[in-house]
Amino acid sequence: MSEESTWVLQAQQGDDEAFTRLVEHYQTPVYNLCYRMLGEPEAAEDASQEAFMRAYQNISRYDRQRPFATWLLSITAHYCIDRLRRRKFGFISLDDEGEDDDRPFELPDANAINPEHATVQREEQAQVHEALQGLDATDRAAIVLRYWYDFSEIEISENLGLTVSAVKSRLFRARKAVARLLQKNAPAPHLERMPYGSPAL
Repeated sequence: MSEESTWVLQAQQGDDEAFTRLVEHYQTPVYNLCYRMLGEPEAAEDASQEAFMRAYQNISRYDRQRPFATWLLSITAHYCIDRLRRRKFGFISLDDEGEDDDRPFELPDANAINPEHATVQREEQAQVHEALQGLDATDRAAIVLRYWYDFSEIEISENLGLTVSAVKSRLFRARKAVARLLQKNAPAPHLERMPYGSPAL
């Protein structure tokens, strides 16, 4: 039995210290998911705490045959979707200043950055940022999980409670919607050329 499995079993038996270890182990991915969904550090912090609280309250119902990370991120994603729907809080930060190393639009060679190129990059980020505001909360979650976290369609379906075919449809529709909105201001070749499933956003 892995260390994580031991913590989960102990947490299910009422060991709060074991659950604390799980929180410490997963606090970064949970926070990052909340941050990408909600776009503000304070909102992400609040959402992270709520996600862990819900996991704590339901730990006895967790099926140990299922990956714990999938279960926990499912709780997190659903809470963020609910929060977006309730507050109509429709934006995701693409700048992600210093949060982690998997941010989008990263240039291949940081030493090769020139001011003009950097400006174009920032403008493009702002356009995508604006376009994403028009997406349905679940579509936004699917896009974030796929293109920021490189989740497979199966993993997204598990996290969002959708069929794989529904995930494919949502990703296709969301990409088309983002590309269409971007084209109002400028062409979006990086989206138009993006092969299905490529983490290019």
